[in-house]
Amino acid sequence: MFLVNDAEQIILNSVQPLDKELDVEVVDLLNANNRILANPVISPLDFPHWDNSAMDGFAVRYEDVQNSSAEQPTVLEIVEEIPAGCQPKSTIQRGQAARIFTGAVMPKGADTVVMQERTRREENRVLILAAPKLKDFVRHKAAFYKAGTELLPGGIRLNAPEIAVLAAAQCSQVSVFRRPRVAILSTGDELVTPEQPLQPGQIVDSNQYALAALVRESGAEALLLGIVKDEPTALRDAIAYAIANADVVISSGGVSVGEYDYVEQILASLGATKHIRSVAMKPGKPLTFATFPNPNSSLYFGLPGNPAAVLVTFWRFVQPTIKKLSGVAEGWEAAFVKVRSRSELRSDGKRETYIWGKLHLIDGVYEFSPAAGSQSSGNLINSTQTNALAVLPVGKTLISPGEEVQVLPVQ
Repeated sequence: MFLVNDAEQIILNSVQPLDKELDVEVVDLLNANNRILANPVISPLDFPHWDNSAMDGFAVRYEDVQNSSAEQPTVLEIVEEIPAGCQPKSTIQRGQAARIFTGAVMPKGADTVVMQERTRREENRVLILAAPKLKDFVRHKAAFYKAGTELLPGGIRLNAPEIAVLAAAQCSQVSVFRRPRVAILSTGDELVTPEQPLQPGQIVDSNQYALAALVRESGAEALLLGIVKDEPTALRDAIAYAIANADVVISSGGVSVGEYDYVEQILASLGATKHIRSVAMKPGKPLTFATFPNPNSSLYFGLPGNPAAVLVTFWRFVQPTIKKLSGVAEGWEAAFVKVRSRSELRSDGKRETYIWGKLHLIDGVYEFSPAAGSQSSGNLINSTQTNALAVLPVGKTLISPGEEVQVLPVQ
C-alpha cells in the first residue's frame, strides 16, 4: 500500500504529455477557450502599435508647458483635433497643441499629454493650468511587447486574457493540443442506468455521470462505455477497446475481492504494467493504476465503486494526470492551501483522510466546514455543493475549530 504522495509521483512520472507535432490541431480563436496552447506565439506587431495617448487631453511639447501653473498658465494654439483611429496631419511646433483623445496616435513634435481636467479651452486656444511630467500619459510604441519576441509561451491554458491578446495580435486561428480522450466504464452486476426500473438490490450507475462531468471539466473528451458486467470476457473486451481508443481508461467498482484475480490477469494479458493496487487514504484505498506500452501508451485507473471515493480519487490523482497529459507545461500536481477549520475534524489517523465540504470566505479569511451528515464513501447525497477536500495526514486524529487545515480546492 502506497502513501498518497508516493502514489501521486508514481502516477505523474508515468504520464507522457501529448506530442507537440502529432497531437496538435488548429482551431478558430472563438473556439480556443480552455484549450492548451501547443506552441509559442510570436507576433509581427508591436504593442502599442504606435505612440498613443492614454488620456483625453492635449498633446504638447513638454518644454513649452513645464512651468505651467494655475496662476501662470501656458497658452497654446490648438492646431488639430485627433480622434482615435485617425492619423495626425500636423507636426506640433513651439507654442502649439493638438486636442487628442484616448488611444489616438501622438502627433509628431509632441512628447507629452496634458489631461483635459488640467486645462481650460478658449476657442482655438488652450490654457495649461498645471505642469505635467515629461511623457505623461503617452503609451510608447512597443512598450508592452516588441514584435518578433515571444508573445505567449506554449503549454498554457487559453482563457479570456490570453484570447484577448491573440485577437489583438490578429491570430484568428491558433494551434492547440487535441483534447485527451478518457474512456469511462462502470463494472458491476448490480448496476443499472438511470432509465431502467430499479429492482431490489440494484444501484443506479451514478459514477459514469460523475466521471463524465469531471473529465469534461478537466478539458478532456469523455468516451462513455457504459456498464460492464462482472464477467471476464466482457470486461476484457471493454478494456481492450478502451485502451485502443483512449489515452486514459477509468473503471469504477463492481469487482469483489474473490474476483479480483481475473482483473489482474486481464490487465496482464493486455500488456499492462501494474504500478499501484492500493493507497493509504480514506476514502480511496482500493485504487489500481497501470500503464500500457506502445502503440497505445494508455493509462488505466481502477477507482473504487463508492461514489464519494470516486470523486476524491479523481480529484487527487486523475485530474492532475489529465492536466499533465493535456500539454500544460507546469502545475499538474494537486494544489493545497492552508485555511482555518470552522468545525472539529476527526480521523482514526491510520490513513491520510479526506473530508469533503465547503470553503467559505469569512471576513477576508477562508474557512472550511465539512459537509453535513455522514462522511461515508457511500454517501453521495452530501457531496453536492462540495468545493474542497480537507486533509488529515497519517497520525493526525483531530483538528479543532479555528485550527489550520490543509485543503484541496476542487472547483
